[in-house]
Amino acid sequence: MNDSSAPKDVLDRSKPPRSRLARSLDSDIAASFLRSRVVVAAGIAAALMVLAAFGAPLLAPSNPYDLNSVNLLDANTPPVWHKDGDRRFLLGSDNQGRDILSTMLYGTRSSILIGLLAVAFALTLGVSLGLIAGYVGGRVDSVIMRVADVQLTFPAILTALLVDGVASVMFKNQSGGTTKFWILVFSIGLSYWVQYARTVRGVTLVERNKEYVQAARLIGMNQFSIMFRHVLPNVLSPVLVIATINLALAIITEATLSFLGVGLPPTTPSLGTMIGTGNEFLLSGDYWMVLFPGLTLAILVLSVNLLGDWLRDALNPKLR
Repeated sequence: MNDSSAPKDVLDRSKPPRSRLARSLDSDIAASFLRSRVVVAAGIAAALMVLAAFGAPLLAPSNPYDLNSVNLLDANTPPVWHKDGDRRFLLGSDNQGRDILSTMLYGTRSSILIGLLAVAFALTLGVSLGLIAGYVGGRVDSVIMRVADVQLTFPAILTALLVDGVASVMFKNQSGGTTKFWILVFSIGLSYWVQYARTVRGVTLVERNKEYVQAARLIGMNQFSIMFRHVLPNVLSPVLVIATINLALAIITEATLSFLGVGLPPTTPSLGTMIGTGNEFLLSGDYWMVLFPGLTLAILVLSVNLLGDWLRDALNPKLR
């Protein structure tokens, strides 16, 4: 008997099950991602920058943290295509004699890490408070939302500066790069939790009156289990969009703080620190200290913003 004459359901059952990757590529979100060349380019650029940053120990020509490999006589060396350029410094060197390319790779890793950890902290704090405020209601809701309203009256950068200054005074005897790293994570994260809290509270106010929540109450589940096991999964879509957009804002905030001199110390490179240091030598013609870190920061933030805009549209059911 010919295979063409076999019933269709028999043929379908004879096919091997599709992999999870194949099913993901056929989803609406994957289709919307592949449909836009700009979004694909942004995703590739962001992925390459993240891989290069976290692969810095393998890709960087030198280690900017190794003082034995740094020579002050190599300071302010122009890029290799200049007449006075040096092959050891493809993009030139900074005022300490460190290779710009190597410092930029390590600095991008610091900026991305601070941004990711700050967003994770803000997301955890904001989602938890938003769930509690929306589900419990009453005075708890009023207190949390009034605190959020007060913080919204201050710009995020001002809040970060205030928290950073207070934390720096509290830990003034521990002024190392690691301590400053976590102070930045805490200060930036504390500046962006309000958006998560307000969004999650609004969705929770709707979800808490639905049938599945009432059913969970009837079977005797405790309030925290209902909030975090049943309500939380239904509020994650807008939270993911906010987190993607806030990642770009967190990276810019870290760069701004470092540019102002209250971020990471010069011995711990970040994109903001490099731009701040290079700005002091810009009028003397050493443009490469600002140009390449600035372009890296702009491309990274633009890529993340484009991905955030795409994710917002992809998860919006009204646009499907």
